[in-house]
Amino acid sequence: MPDNRAAPQESLLDASLGTTQENLGTRSLTDGQMLSKEPPSHALKLSTPEKVKDAQLNPPEEALWTTRADGRVRLRIDPICSQTPRTVHQMFSTTLDKYGDLSAMGFKQQGTWEHISYTQYYLLARKAAKGFLKLGLERAHSVAVLAFNSPEWFFSAVGAVFAGGIITGIYTTSSPEACQYIAYDCRANIIMVDTQKQLEKILKIWKNLPHLKAVVIYGEPPPTQMPSVYTMEEFMELGNEVPEEALDTIISAQKPNQCCALVYTSGTTGKPKGVMLSQDNITWTARYGSQAGDIQPAEIQQEVVVSYLPLSHIAAQIYDLWTGIQWGAQVCFAEPDALKGSLVNTLREVEPTSHMGVPRVWEKIMERIQEVAAQSGFIRRKMLLWAMSVTLEQNLTCPSSDLKPFTTRLADYLVLAKVRQALGFAKCQKNFYGAAPMTAETQHFFLGLNIRLYAGYGLSETSGPHFMSSPYNYRLYSSGKVVPGCRVKLVNEDAEGIGEICLWGRTIFMGYLNMEDKTCEAIDPEGWLHTGDTGRLDADGFLYITGRLKELIITAGGENVPPVPIEEAVKTELPIISNAMLIGDQRKFLSMLLTLKCTLDPDTFEPTDNLTEQAVEFCQRVGSKATMVSEVVGKKDEAVYQAIEEGIQRVNMNAAARPYHIQKWAILERDFSISGGELGPTMKLKRLVVLEKYKDVIDSFYQEQNK
Repeated sequence: MPDNRAAPQESLLDASLGTTQENLGTRSLTDGQMLSKEPPSHALKLSTPEKVKDAQLNPPEEALWTTRADGRVRLRIDPICSQTPRTVHQMFSTTLDKYGDLSAMGFKQQGTWEHISYTQYYLLARKAAKGFLKLGLERAHSVAVLAFNSPEWFFSAVGAVFAGGIITGIYTTSSPEACQYIAYDCRANIIMVDTQKQLEKILKIWKNLPHLKAVVIYGEPPPTQMPSVYTMEEFMELGNEVPEEALDTIISAQKPNQCCALVYTSGTTGKPKGVMLSQDNITWTARYGSQAGDIQPAEIQQEVVVSYLPLSHIAAQIYDLWTGIQWGAQVCFAEPDALKGSLVNTLREVEPTSHMGVPRVWEKIMERIQEVAAQSGFIRRKMLLWAMSVTLEQNLTCPSSDLKPFTTRLADYLVLAKVRQALGFAKCQKNFYGAAPMTAETQHFFLGLNIRLYAGYGLSETSGPHFMSSPYNYRLYSSGKVVPGCRVKLVNEDAEGIGEICLWGRTIFMGYLNMEDKTCEAIDPEGWLHTGDTGRLDADGFLYITGRLKELIITAGGENVPPVPIEEAVKTELPIISNAMLIGDQRKFLSMLLTLKCTLDPDTFEPTDNLTEQAVEFCQRVGSKATMVSEVVGKKDEAVYQAIEEGIQRVNMNAAARPYHIQKWAILERDFSISGGELGPTMKLKRLVVLEKYKDVIDSFYQEQNK
């Protein structure tokens, strides 16, 4: 399917537009001032051209995909997903009518929670849109955001879409080189940053970004005045020079099958790919994907959500930003150091009704509870263990029963309710996870606290959730059922019913920006997305993920070995193990790299040399006095090494066949981390990086064999 890449440089607004419009009466969220409570009516009256004439699709495009930022696609409209296509502005207009006076965002300023209503949010987004136009945002070019979650991130994203641009998130942990790759690829005209540190990254690479016209910094002032670098106050004032009618004309011309968001893959298997999401992808998924997770509209119950996961990742962006607008949720922003320890404080203050975390976040909460329990008095600790034990047994044996035995109810009342309150989950009805597999140990731990963790399954390429679990749609270890209106099929199934997961529906992305070959690999001629993930469906339609095709280890003997189940088995058998990575592609036998559970530096989030309480407890149980990773690895602690060997032998005994046995293993001196390169921004294991980084250790497993 040929794809002409010559993209026109169509300017959205002539720079000569200089009509001064009334000030919207809002101030930057970083200047310590409260927002105006009285929005002018003029902007609101002009804001909804769709009320007169709905944005309609052009005659149906033939192609289901494109690699051009200004391309359009044929939407997958059929009886099972028949919602009339909508633009982001149409979605927001509906929300404005229903929830205009409700609080849309909460943020902490000088120790006090401040709030922005949906009406104010909408006006801020329009003002940002006009600011982008004044700075020269061109159609199908990007506004990139290199910043932690904040109201500015939200209204910049919505404003970029209103202005006919594309919102593109960049991970805050990205190097200048990684920022350059994305900013160049997406043709960013404007980049938003929140700190001087992030500004410095852009200043280093600006000369290599031919499309970049301006940088806007908020959160911190720029160190000195610089050309084309604006504060948020200056940027928002620029919008006053653009007529409301000019913005309305641009909004009216938008179509649901045009790109409005770019989400870059984390690059675990090569260069990051720019996943193009259409306005329909966003508005359809925000409605139906969230409905499948039992997210409530504000007229029934206003959902309260804490935003802290990177908005450059599809899970947080669709969950926090777009679904929030769809249902009128209140999104409260965590502090930038959320994952270094402050998240629990925010959760306690906000008390969310719905919460999402990647598996590593839930594991860290689990480890923190275990540490506190280990330091508690004998009676309190025994009470917690008893309460969790009876609750876990009840939740495993009768998962769908609402009638709880007296003992279980007593345990919850006396102990577990207080633990959930201390965590900030007293009002939380739905706890989600996604983006990576979760161990059975972690799921069981939270079931013991009477906290069900609901899985979702999807990719950047499916606009987030294509499968969802919910309180009414739950099965332990599964990723839930396909979202109503979406389809799934398994191809090349084996004897156990495991095959590659292929997906279809309104969630499916437009294509990879500027990557025709990769797009053709992902989307087949019938329009099905081939995920590269393997799984099986049970008789009731629940999906179970078994691994990735590219991660499948094919030994020298021709055995196909999925690594994830073996890695999970080792971690379950040995609670001292943090990460386990199976090796053996084109090798004569399987081996494994292991890391030990250690505490993280609260300031840098780096792995330290100190073992966690759980790891120390394991050492004591097997007869070791070690409290540090270096004591175990440096001295090859005999008791710990012997216990790990015995644990691996137990895993081997349960293996399907001898080729699945782990024959050699090594413990690394440092746990995997984002800064070390072994983990991606969402804590996914970068297997190729690990293979290269620890090549000498791996080679030593097999060199001895060859002698």
